[in-house]
Amino acid sequence: MEPIRLAVNGRTDIGQVREENEDSIHCYSDPDQPFAYVVVADGMGGYSGGATASKIAAETLKFQLDSLLNATFLACSPNQQQLMLRAALVDAIGSANRKILETKQTRPQFSHMGTTLVVAVIWQDFLIVGHIGDSRAYLWNNYGLQRLTRDHSVVQEMIDAGQLTPQQAHSSQVRNHITRALGVSEQVEATINSWTLKESALLLLCSDGLTEYLNDHTIERVLATYRPALESVYHFIDDANQCGGRDNISAGIIEYCCRSDAVAEFSGDPITLKPKHKDDITVRKLQR
Repeated sequence: MEPIRLAVNGRTDIGQVREENEDSIHCYSDPDQPFAYVVVADGMGGYSGGATASKIAAETLKFQLDSLLNATFLACSPNQQQLMLRAALVDAIGSANRKILETKQTRPQFSHMGTTLVVAVIWQDFLIVGHIGDSRAYLWNNYGLQRLTRDHSVVQEMIDAGQLTPQQAHSSQVRNHITRALGVSEQVEATINSWTLKESALLLLCSDGLTEYLNDHTIERVLATYRPALESVYHFIDDANQCGGRDNISAGIIEYCCRSDAVAEFSGDPITLKPKHKDDITVRKLQR
């Protein structure tokens, strides 16, 4: 295997309209091992509720992923490590869901809170992506842009059923209605997919405050154009704000460098999982 270099960057912005940022993001790249991740959560549930839910989700994922690279993990075979990473991700998502539900029970003012979640983790050449809701993950390489997640949303179900075109969905009155989220029920349905990365690529994770304004073609143009590639997060946030910025905006990028060209190969069947029964990098706007 050729040497792997991983780099990350991520930012969240309150946007032009909202009084509070309900998005949370965590990014990490290990200085010694080929390990990196990005977590993006987009909260919902009224004043402070959404921010609380997304923070719980992002911090829970961060805590469990940060503890993954121990001596036992490093001593295992690549196949065992992949299984351990998948199990850790499943456990972390279930734990985040339980913590949100527990917080709702003790703090009634947050009774309607919940959050979307998307997380991408790279270990060596293994990529695993988990998501619930409509926050997305994309992969860009020399062959173009690939969306790695399928929204858990009403409009996506209508598109799949042939009731809407993607163009009609963008202006639908129910385009922001999601069908799955963390903190809604004890049973979690997060979709997890995995790939083997064969060559260099960029991974983008984002909340719907970005994809509300930038379509896949525009996202591809930004990722293909700006260098250093990690600075694309600033362009994404600026573009979404210039288009209206009605929602909070979050974007995180992992740069995977192995060879000059790039492709991702799917290495496992997508599975829907039903687990068993600090830095503040928010870009804040001045008060208007």
